[in-house]
Amino acid sequence: MEKITSKFDKVLNASHEFGKVNHEPDSSKEVQINTPEKTMPFSDQIGNYQRNKGIPFKSYKDSKIYIVGSGIAGMAAAYYFIRDGHVPGENIIFLDQLHVEGGSLDGAGNAKDGYIIRGGREMDMTYENLWDIFQDIPALELPAPYTVLDEYRLINDNDPNYSKARLIHNQGQIQDFSKFGLEKKDQLAIVKLLLKKKEELDDLTIEDYFSESFLSSNFWFFWRSMFAFENWHSLLELKLYMHRFLHAIDGMKDFSCLVFPKYNQFDTFVTPLKNFLVEKGVKIQFNTLVTDLDLHVNTEGKVVENIITDQDGKEVKIPVGKEDYVIITTSSMTESTFYGDNNTVPVVTVDNSSNGQSDGWKLWKNLAAKSEVFGKPEKFCSNIEKSSWESATLTCRPSAFVDKLKELCVNDPYSGKTATGGIITITDSNWLMSFTCNRQPHFPTQPDDILVIWVYSLLMDKEGNYIKKTMSECTGNEILTELCYHLGIIDQVDNVIENTIIRTSFMPYITSMFMPRGKGDRPRVVPEGCKNLGLIGQFVETNNDVVFTMESSVRTARIAVYELLNLNKQVPDINPLQYDIRHLLKATQALNDYKPFLGEGILRKILKGTYFEHILVNHSEEKEEHESFFMEQIGKFQDWIKGIKN
Repeated sequence: MEKITSKFDKVLNASHEFGKVNHEPDSSKEVQINTPEKTMPFSDQIGNYQRNKGIPFKSYKDSKIYIVGSGIAGMAAAYYFIRDGHVPGENIIFLDQLHVEGGSLDGAGNAKDGYIIRGGREMDMTYENLWDIFQDIPALELPAPYTVLDEYRLINDNDPNYSKARLIHNQGQIQDFSKFGLEKKDQLAIVKLLLKKKEELDDLTIEDYFSESFLSSNFWFFWRSMFAFENWHSLLELKLYMHRFLHAIDGMKDFSCLVFPKYNQFDTFVTPLKNFLVEKGVKIQFNTLVTDLDLHVNTEGKVVENIITDQDGKEVKIPVGKEDYVIITTSSMTESTFYGDNNTVPVVTVDNSSNGQSDGWKLWKNLAAKSEVFGKPEKFCSNIEKSSWESATLTCRPSAFVDKLKELCVNDPYSGKTATGGIITITDSNWLMSFTCNRQPHFPTQPDDILVIWVYSLLMDKEGNYIKKTMSECTGNEILTELCYHLGIIDQVDNVIENTIIRTSFMPYITSMFMPRGKGDRPRVVPEGCKNLGLIGQFVETNNDVVFTMESSVRTARIAVYELLNLNKQVPDINPLQYDIRHLLKATQALNDYKPFLGEGILRKILKGTYFEHILVNHSEEKEEHESFFMEQIGKFQDWIKGIKN
């Protein structure tokens, strides 16, 4: 540190700010006003100025970093320890109970046995932390010096994503999905929710707040199927999502707001990032279960002294030195996955009486038993009926299903271009079933005549419309039969089954992070008093970001590294588009299905012919200018004034 900044000592030694960085600034509380004391950017002032490299206060060449869990959050932590903390890669070791890296970002299999992907992630251009990493990670297929971000941009800039069959019903008919269909009272309810303080929403559910008309609207079909929200999930999390994706609301009907990778998430993100870390010397120790931590607690804080592991059935303690750091992924949304195939049903061996006993939950529960600063894991893992759903991965040779699929795709699915453009949701499915065909091949070595399709259903307690069982009681062939019924090809189901390999995944905790919560239920990234321990992943508290995204995982990792090392660098808050008047007006118009909203007529007249004229969307179907009731009254008032003058 002294050698790096020695030429700046006069300034740094006289500074009142150096070493006192707020590593996680909060845009929802910050008053954005420039003062002499405001030396760093505002909390959500993103851009190239935020791309400076963090300079550590001291050398960490002798520090060891232990990262529990090798998912995207853990890998991101390793990256930031190396890039911004200058920690040697060989000093970093992953401890993972699994036998493969990637955590919930999986993707595996082959054409003979069938491919499998338990789930996918919606991708957005505003994931500043995710792209901060992948702008530097060497590309999977482009030559040096190109990066993963360069590859991502190349495919999405030249192959637009959208859907022509976002909703279907009546056994395969495309349903009108051009409108959100929200009543005025429901639009107002959304506005009121955006205005509410987060602290007002502890433990409330979506159905506690919204009316039945909202819950039966197209908008809610779009939203819940896209993000996997249930009516009983957290209203607070829904609010955070609405702020986070306000800029994208108008594109949710046809998915034109999304960007997708060329391949599956494992090959696109995990493989190149793992290769980068391994080249830096990072080690990954699989089949190592971390069960607990030895914490020394005194008036100065909480310090990890030992990591307690289970290795080949034996307890092994890993000592943690004074200069070492421990990063833990608190549980996993794909914990305790149960699998099935064409002819078998996933045998689910957990229920509410035995929930949260799997390895990831145990570690978090053991930590929570030591101090309330580690949160309340039972709030998230105690109601499997409300946190589970099932997915199926179809490995398809040409069949009647593929022929029907082609009718619903934007481009021929064998073309390598956008296919369905995102999930197609079957609105009259009792299971609320959705399916998607992403760009093919979905795996780098996938044969040309194979398509990989992903299917999932939100409602686990309902009988199918054709198969009179719940989805979780069905074999893969029965799930495929139900899908064929909804596509209007039930008479050709034998042909479809003969040419389709199915691998199913029942995930008891896949939406557990959406469960209703209150303040203190999730721990902070660096819990109060912790000196060498950071918590990352989907079950930790950040100021304004959402869960169930790669961006939020990376954000938690970045905060953990910056906070523990006290780097002179902050993690910007979420993209500030929620404050942009253009996006606020665009969302207002979209939620009202582009019918005139109150005051729109007068606003258009004020803006007409000005620099800001373009911020209101004009639609071709608007053949004539509409005026609101308010504008009509203004006109009557003007006529009255003229009458008095005359």
